[in-house]
Amino acid sequence: MVEFWVNVFLISLLVVITFYIIRLRSLIAVVALSGAYSLTAAAIFVNLDAVDVAFTEAAVGSGISTILFLAALRYLPLEEAHQTRYSGLSLSLCTIVALMLIFAAFALPDFGDPNAPAHIHVAPRYIEESYPLFHIPNVVTNVLASYRGFDTLGEVVVVFTAGIGVIILLTGSTLSMRFEKTENALDQKSKTSKEEA
Repeated sequence: MVEFWVNVFLISLLVVITFYIIRLRSLIAVVALSGAYSLTAAAIFVNLDAVDVAFTEAAVGSGISTILFLAALRYLPLEEAHQTRYSGLSLSLCTIVALMLIFAAFALPDFGDPNAPAHIHVAPRYIEESYPLFHIPNVVTNVLASYRGFDTLGEVVVVFTAGIGVIILLTGSTLSMRFEKTENALDQKSKTSKEEA
């Protein structure tokens, strides 16, 4: 029962954080609240006994992403836009998707139910076939590398592409700043040469 109320509190906290993210206009505040959102999601994963996912969410969602967003804010103009228009179509689409997810959640088996399909059909097959078929003693590694090989490859491609995008973004900003400095130096030299002439 305590676990249920902890989940209710954490999900309510997510809703409150989301509301303030939508309402706030300061980008630094939005970045800070996004980090808090990821940290709260990590707490929910810990409460659901998914500690590995919680570590990833805390490290990537709350840590690295927040640092990258704060670093990106350095390259934005000091004046921020204070008027944001929310499309009615976007709001309707988000509402429909949220209702569909809530409706689908009622069809899920109870948490920890030993008669759930994942415990009856999926998990025993992985445990039985893991070593005889692939000769991998660790079942989790076998699932990630063999049964979910294409999924894992897709995740690696996404992370790699995101990393390349961040490098290009930061390098491009540095190059543009160097170009501006070079341009200013050339302008200064041409002004000096004109004054001397």
